[in-house]
Amino acid sequence: MLPLAPAVVSGLMNLRGQIVTAVDLRRRLNLEAVAADVQPMNVVVRSEDGAVSLLVDEIGDVVEVEESSFETPPETLRGSVRTMILGVHKLDNRLMHVLDIEKACEMADVAESMPTRSHSA
Repeated sequence: MLPLAPAVVSGLMNLRGQIVTAVDLRRRLNLEAVAADVQPMNVVVRSEDGAVSLLVDEIGDVVEVEESSFETPPETLRGSVRTMILGVHKLDNRLMHVLDIEKACEMADVAESMPTRSHSA
């Protein structure tokens, strides 16, 4: 936890001498938390503001998709989550959501809409 940071910020990490913000993608997407014993994985991405670590549940295989399988975000996505999803690709028995990295890494809207953690002495 990082005092005075939005709840989606899980902390900071040192990546080859560079301090990188770690964003809990579950919190950012308003998903339920996983069990405390499950360790998230880091996916480091570059945004306009520099490197950011997105904490994810797991990293799967690389999937090649056809441009023709891309569709706009489903109507079931609401609120701020919808703004972070560029669209989806229809796969065999599932949808692969395409995340807008820039939107997912933006903290300005998070700071306004979510309470910050207080620092207790």
